[in-house]
Amino acid sequence: MNPASTSPSPAPPRPIRFAATLIVLRDGADGLEVLMLRRAEKEGDQNSGASVFPGGGVDPRDRLLHPRCAGLDDAMASRRLALPAAGLDFYAAAIRECFEEAGLLFACGADGLPVTLDHLADDQISALRATTEEGAESLLGLCVEHGWRLAADRLAYFAHWLTPPGMPRRFDTRFFVALAPAGQQARPDGRETVEHFWLRPAEALAPARGLRLMNVQRRVLQQLDAFDSAEACLAHARALQQIPLVMPRRALAADGLRAVNPGEPAYAEIARLDPEGEGHARCELADGLAMFLSPRVLRVTARRAGALVNGYLVGGERNEWALIDLDAGDERHRSMLMASAPGPVRWVLSLREPPSVAGEGIDLGGCRLRRLEQGFLLEEERMLFAAEADSMPAPAGIEVEWLALRSGFLLRA
Repeated sequence: MNPASTSPSPAPPRPIRFAATLIVLRDGADGLEVLMLRRAEKEGDQNSGASVFPGGGVDPRDRLLHPRCAGLDDAMASRRLALPAAGLDFYAAAIRECFEEAGLLFACGADGLPVTLDHLADDQISALRATTEEGAESLLGLCVEHGWRLAADRLAYFAHWLTPPGMPRRFDTRFFVALAPAGQQARPDGRETVEHFWLRPAEALAPARGLRLMNVQRRVLQQLDAFDSAEACLAHARALQQIPLVMPRRALAADGLRAVNPGEPAYAEIARLDPEGEGHARCELADGLAMFLSPRVLRVTARRAGALVNGYLVGGERNEWALIDLDAGDERHRSMLMASAPGPVRWVLSLREPPSVAGEGIDLGGCRLRRLEQGFLLEEERMLFAAEADSMPAPAGIEVEWLALRSGFLLRA
């Protein structure tokens, strides 16, 4: 049984780019529908072939579009996005990218009415989109030429996601929702996007549909599935007071690396063990898994009566180890713990048995393990080893940061 390591060589930090995504909604015969685009297959693209919402990177030149944005100025947009400035860049980028990728233009004319494109020939629309692909300056030129103003006020801020650490490319993305513009038809551009679908969220999520969905798209679709109509979703987004940043993390499962979202049981442990996203933390426990939680703490998991239970080995500079058996009576698990010990086991401790060491604690060499009413405290790491977290009184006057329990992952206290 080889304990899983938690300390490979750190990778250099990866740059983070700002991005904006526009979730386009409409009402179909059976309720809310969302526009999905299938990305072209491209080597080196982490979203290759995935079904996504229109969106892309924010360009510094998007601020050139600020004067052509209707109903929203940079101060208002920045306040909504909780930014000191340049919030309107995200709205402008979302509109620009949606027109480039999906052929839908959120704009109004000089008369204040929404722009329609259905009266134009396909080649005319293609020419307009090709022009905007040259950048924000080109879209600005079209706005001036046609008297358009970008309908930033029709976008409602909905979500904020950051790509997990460790991914080849990372994006800090603001998600907006908007009702599909009348008098326009969605059209993939044939290069970045090759197919489009109007789907109910539940339909997009259904395995039978066969869409390749990234973690963020899947989670957003789950949120959208709660709304009966596009207007209800838009009203909800406009009423949101605070929108938290969501940053998943990557961890090993039985079938390889996967995204782990905030709120999942392993999230806090993954953040502690693998803050840079190297992919060596785990989001699933298994019978016989020995996992270092720090250089001082080794967790060994075993299956007992159909459930997975944990035991721990705690050691210090002398390489002498204390075995903390939170499931006393399971000789198989205790044997696994003894076999996994990196050095000699000098102390065997259990909450169900009288302590084998008199006094307040054990000097492990460079760290100290104390017996408390609630469990055993590794002082240097503020880690409490205890049976259960529920209904456990906090140790009076003692700071505890982590809970290492009989079952499950490390938890923040």
